[in-house]
Amino acid sequence: MKNNRILLGFTAIVFASMLLFACSDDFLNAPPQGALDAGTLGNETGVDAALISAYSMLDGWAESWGAVSSPWPASGSNWIWGSVMSDDAHKGSEAGDQGQSEEIELFTWQPGNSYFDDKFKILYEGVSRVNATINLMNSVEGLDAGFASKTLAEAQFLRAHFHFDAYKMWGNIPYYTEADVDFRKANDVAPLPLIIADLEAAAAALPLTQGQVGRATKGAAQAYLGKAKLYGKDFSGAKAALDAVVNSGVYSLSPCFKDIFSTAGENGSEHIFSIQASVNDGTSEGQNGNFGDRLNFPHGGSPFGCCGFHQPTQNFVNAHHVDENGLPLLTSFNEADVTDTDVVDPRLDITVGRNGIPYYGFGTHEGAWIRSSAFSGPYSPKKFAYEPGEASSVGWVSTQLSPVNMPIIRYADVILMLAEAEVELGNLERARELTNMVRTRAAGCAQQPDGSLGALETGAASYAVGTYDDAWTDASVARDAVRFERRLELGLEGHRFFDLRRWGIAEQVMNKYLDEETPKRSAYLTPAGRYQSPKNDLYPLPTVQIELSKVEGEARLVQNPGY
Repeated sequence: MKNNRILLGFTAIVFASMLLFACSDDFLNAPPQGALDAGTLGNETGVDAALISAYSMLDGWAESWGAVSSPWPASGSNWIWGSVMSDDAHKGSEAGDQGQSEEIELFTWQPGNSYFDDKFKILYEGVSRVNATINLMNSVEGLDAGFASKTLAEAQFLRAHFHFDAYKMWGNIPYYTEADVDFRKANDVAPLPLIIADLEAAAAALPLTQGQVGRATKGAAQAYLGKAKLYGKDFSGAKAALDAVVNSGVYSLSPCFKDIFSTAGENGSEHIFSIQASVNDGTSEGQNGNFGDRLNFPHGGSPFGCCGFHQPTQNFVNAHHVDENGLPLLTSFNEADVTDTDVVDPRLDITVGRNGIPYYGFGTHEGAWIRSSAFSGPYSPKKFAYEPGEASSVGWVSTQLSPVNMPIIRYADVILMLAEAEVELGNLERARELTNMVRTRAAGCAQQPDGSLGALETGAASYAVGTYDDAWTDASVARDAVRFERRLELGLEGHRFFDLRRWGIAEQVMNKYLDEETPKRSAYLTPAGRYQSPKNDLYPLPTVQIELSKVEGEARLVQNPGY
């Protein structure tokens, strides 16, 4: 049981035509207590419960199969939209299983694909809950001023997060505040300045630390602000916000890369803002156990039993090749596939399950763990695997449910975003120093033959990590090195495709990847599936949402180009 943290609970609260899910005061899960009216909620406890209901949408699971057609595309980890859509991962499983995601990965998607609508509905459900919280708070007299200020700041942070996730998907989105009463709003106002304004307000009012882990902090708002400004190519503004996080003294890199993705290391010095997960906490079906990511474990022959999705690509595995100095092969990494005897970056075997290498304490990964190697290759996702004994005891295929938190922003992400900003500002040596910080930490541990973590020298494979010791004098080379480091460090965390898009290189990188990967995965990938700009530069707005936006027969939501 995870105490003293924000978790989705089961107190049903009806307010402002929304179903809110709240937690008890100590944030432990509780059985259903019935419906409450706005009058009952009109106090500090009720306002905080409404805020927690907004936090509960971070994982993308609305507690109802009726709310979405599928929880997988709604997941807060963005494993489909950021990883499967990129050169990092395939959908996985076998042909025809979750065909909507096949359309997406193969660039044959259409606006009517239900996955787009699922993601849209969940994000705007989060926005709705945030704005309902603010309106409830504004209706209550006599609230403590400090509580009100902090609650508003947390709400603004969450509102920015949900809108930013939508902005990454669709670009042209409506931005809703607590003042909106007509929810058929046009998408004709640039959303990024509004996101930034909410984050700036949140950063100014939030405390450095919170009494309950999982709540937004000043550092989380500053990190997110830096990210938003990086997307807007305001590199000076991004640097200022990210420098504030680095200089706060609150955060540091975990000694071992695996620590970040474990129950023992979660909410530690590297977690800036995370989706809080839990199992065996009193819920009936393990609903807090990263429900939208439950497919992403090895399949039937493994201890997990299901389901073989989110399989790493050969290209991603090959990206972990290193040279004689332990440095990545920035341009030639994919000239040959990784073999058992190759020297690789140790993050490979913490991120990817590959045959002959222990899968932590669950035994050695083997071919029987793969649902269809001819379809999506021989690799399994591994980064967010829990440890033996941590599985859920309830729910359909309970071993799919995980207590491991999903980071939305972690400190290594901040360091590499700052390094990116420094490159664009011409501060190449500072960028090199920051990148080396992440690489030095990567050398801190490796998978061992017995499934534990230990030194590189005694690892289950041949590992090496070197630092960039020569001065960076070429901005183009420095830029490539920082971007490559982001891929290695943040692989399978839902960032990659969005990064490629914002860098303006998605078409180039994705089509080269597809040309090289298709012959290796010909049972799945097709020569016809290729990235087309500008059509694929943004996802299409869901058809059903455009229809719902109509006023007197005219849609207020305008579809993105190419559809």
